[in-house]
Amino acid sequence: MLQLHFVSWNVNGIRAILKKEFVENVRAMAPDIICLQETKAAKEETLAALESLPEYKAYANSSKARKGYSGTAILSKVEPLDVTYDISIEEFDQEGRVIVAEYATYFVVTVYTPNSGEVLSRLDFRQRWDHAFREYMLWLNRRKPVIMCGDFNVAHQPIDLALPKENYNKSAGYTQQEIDGFDRLLNSGFIDSFRHLYPDTVKYSYWNFITNGRAKNVGWRIDHFMVPEKMMKYVHDAYVYDQYHGSDHCPVGLKVTLT
Repeated sequence: MLQLHFVSWNVNGIRAILKKEFVENVRAMAPDIICLQETKAAKEETLAALESLPEYKAYANSSKARKGYSGTAILSKVEPLDVTYDISIEEFDQEGRVIVAEYATYFVVTVYTPNSGEVLSRLDFRQRWDHAFREYMLWLNRRKPVIMCGDFNVAHQPIDLALPKENYNKSAGYTQQEIDGFDRLLNSGFIDSFRHLYPDTVKYSYWNFITNGRAKNVGWRIDHFMVPEKMMKYVHDAYVYDQYHGSDHCPVGLKVTLT
């Protein structure tokens, strides 16, 4: 049995965050595996940036549709058995939003879920994405347990954002359609690890830079670690590492014992 520490972080630009104590912060957290979202760089650029953490094997995905947009990465101290990219559906494979790392007894998935947009212009796309991503996770989970993490771009309950009434059905990340999509993922047999362990704790993982949200703690909890129900008994703790800066998101974490 091995206790593993996983971290997920939307870095809002890998090149930008490298200038903001990113390497020092990763080493302070000391995860076995760290998953990144919104790297905003080509695959080769992301891998070059991550050479500053040579203790990790690095894997990157990037947007094919728009340069400097979206993008994900996984850094792992142990080399995975296999690494795959995207979800094998052309409509959803253009923006580098998913990486799957396979290990002997589990999968790790990093995901940067599409934002529905300022005027909810991508809400229909987002709903189709939620369905397709869930089906892909269920397919993987039939093979071996899936630990999925990332920026899911949804605050699931009123406790998960500072201003629920003001944002409900008006702002991306807190529409009923997005909440329903997250509900379906939970109802498919996955657990929101932090909320399961801390049902009444107010913690946020994202704050709007423009409105100085972090200083006021007017935030959203939209970064999550999800595990299958049968794995929850092996989870020791889940974290929101809001002491770390450098992005408009903070890292979130999970500690679990696996074989």
